[in-house]
Parts: sequence; C-alpha cells; structure tokens
Amino acid sequence: MTTRSTKISFGALYVVLAGMLWGTTGTAQALGPSTSNPLAVGALRLIVAGIALALMSYCRGGLRSLSWPWGLVFLGGALVALYQATFFSGVALAGVAVGTIVGIGSAPIFAGVLEIIFFRQKPRLIWYLSTTVALCGCALLLFAENGGADSWGSFLGVLLALCAGLSYAGTSLIMKTLLQEREAEEVTAMLFCVGAVLLTPVLFYVDISWLFSPSGFVMILHLGLFSMALAYLLFVKGLEVVPVSTAVTLALTEPMTAGLLAVFVLDEKLCLLSGVGLVLIFFAVLFLLIPQKAKIEAL
Repeated sequence: MTTRSTKISFGALYVVLAGMLWGTTGTAQALGPSTSNPLAVGALRLIVAGIALALMSYCRGGLRSLSWPWGLVFLGGALVALYQATFFSGVALAGVAVGTIVGIGSAPIFAGVLEIIFFRQKPRLIWYLSTTVALCGCALLLFAENGGADSWGSFLGVLLALCAGLSYAGTSLIMKTLLQEREAEEVTAMLFCVGAVLLTPVLFYVDISWLFSPSGFVMILHLGLFSMALAYLLFVKGLEVVPVSTAVTLALTEPMTAGLLAVFVLDEKLCLLSGVGLVLIFFAVLFLLIPQKAKIEAL
C-alpha cells in the first residue's frame, strides 16, 4: 500500500514539474526573436521534441512494432498538432496573458467532462474544489494583466485558446489510454512524430529565417527539448498513476510559473491581484497533492 501511495505522490510531482516547464514557454518566446511566427514556432518545437523522444524511445527498445491502434494514434497526433497551432496563434491574437490563461485554464474543465463521457469516471470531490480555486486564481491573473478592460482581447484569439484547451485535454485522455500497453516515452514519441508530420507543411508558407539567429535557435531548442519533450515525458509518466482530470489541474502550475518568471526574469511588476492569483493556484495544486497519499493510506 505504501508503494502505491509513493507512486501516486511521485506521479503528481511529475505533473507539477511538467507544468513548471511549460510555464517557461512565454519567457523563452519573449527572449527570442521578435520576428518569429507563432505557427512556425509550434511546428518547429514539435519537430524537435518528436525527434528527441523518438531517438530516446528507439534506443530503449521502443518503436519497433507496428502493432498500434492507428486510429487513436492519428487522432492523438492531430490533437497535438492542433494544440500547437491554436495555442500559439491564440496567444498571438489575444495576448500572452489571455491566450495562456484561457487555453490552459479551460483544460481542467474539458478534461473533467471528457473523463466522465469516455471513462465513465467522475472526478473526486477534491478535484472540484481545487479546480474552482485554481480557476479563480487564473481569473485574477487574467484581470490583473489586462486591467479589467477588454480582458478577453480578440474574440478569435479566445476561441483559438479554448480550442487549444480542448485539444490538450483530449490529447491527455488519448495518452492515458495508450499508456495501458506502452511506455511513456514511446507514446509521446509516436504522437509527437505524427503531429510533426501533420504540422510540417506550415513551414513552407511562413518565414523561418529568424531560426538561424542565435536567439532563435536557442529558443527552439529550449521549447522543443525542455518545455515540450521533457515536460510531456514527465506529464505522461504522471498520467500512469494520476487521473486525467487531476493531472490537468495539477499542471496549472504553468501560469503560476509563467507569472513568477515574468517578475524575476523579465522584470515585470507583480500587483496585488496577480499575487493573490498565484497563491490561489499554489494552494489548489497543494490540495490535490496532499490527498494523493492520504486517500491511499486511509484504505
């Protein structure tokens, strides 16, 4: 029983770390070339992540079999590609704060609904409490960043961000399903490679000359290897033992990390509303982390 409790605790921690790595995305973009195209950034980071994970999986004996549920794999790959396209485009149209918070903040709701529909599994009561607290924190961050005026930004940008949130939740469910018979790095590698193939044609229609600058190259390496490959590998490792709805809420450490990096790296000012929002997200994640162990030990 102690072993299972430890696995769940580590799984939750992996998801939290994944969210923190995702939270570096905005700062990396801010430090990168201003001429970078959002669709190109999404495609290139997916290609880098796909290649890295495929090599890792192959060296460990994975990706040797063609016996996959290909319909589910292609759907997962399509959702991965869709997330990249809609998230970065949504951020470009609605702004970093609105795009990120709407996209990531909506994911726990979508994940909870999809989990009920496809897994017939209702989230625990603590999930409802934690998700509500976390979304309140996201709302405060959103309001603080936009001063309460035109806080939803571009309508199209918000729609794209919501589409990104749904794609992220759907991808998480598919990953959870594939993990029943596959290793974490093999699942992520397969979905990322399929997604990269689907998104690569974008590169023929946009300017990618910025990629050959030092800042552009370093930005894509970071986004591909750390905020994509490593982050998703940790996330999928966590999904092995953590419910999808819980994992997506735990990953709300992304906007919390993004806010802290904006203060300490980009030298942005943190107002009272932002501070309260970050604290709410922190405690929402903490609510989910503690019962992971307590619930198992109570059995």
